[in-house]
Order: sequence, then C-alpha cells, then structure tokens
Amino acid sequence: MLDYIQAHLDRDLRLADLAAIVGMSQYYFCRLFKRSLEISPHQYVLHERIERSKRLLKQKDLAIVDIALMCGFKNQSHLTTLFRKSTGTTPKNFRICASG
Repeated sequence: MLDYIQAHLDRDLRLADLAAIVGMSQYYFCRLFKRSLEISPHQYVLHERIERSKRLLKQKDLAIVDIALMCGFKNQSHLTTLFRKSTGTTPKNFRICASG
C-alpha cells in the first residue's frame, strides 16, 4: 500500500479507494494502517506530499506551482498553507535556504 501511495501522490487519494484496493472496509483499513504506522492514512499522505515537495524544491528549474501539482496539492496556495503548517516556513523560503 505504501508503494501505491508513493506512486500516486500526485492524484486525489481517497480513503475509500485505498481501502478498496486492499479489500477492506474504510474503518478496518484506517485502524490497521494507524496501528501499523502510528499515523492516520490522511496524515501519512500529507507527510509524504510535503517530503516530496521538499525534494523537488531543491530543483531550481521547477516552478513552485508545478511542484504543488506534482505533489497532489490543489494549487500553490494549498501547498504553501500546509507546507508552512508542517515546516514553519514557506516553500519559497525553504527553497532559498536549501540553496545556500
């Protein structure tokens, strides 16, 4: 399942779809996922999207709006809001600090 999530971070990953892939109810899938990783599926996906965006922000040739879409965020503002909440800084400032 983790490989599937990594391969599809740019898409809308719904809990119902993830549960259906493994043939479980949403409730049971959530319980097992959280028991295994100590984090909810939603929080895991968000964490992985932020981590991917950090890696991509180090590539200066990619626009932040493109990175947002590549990581499954609705738009650049959505990325910025969740990135700042997670890291304490904006994607733009992260990029500046990562380069120097």
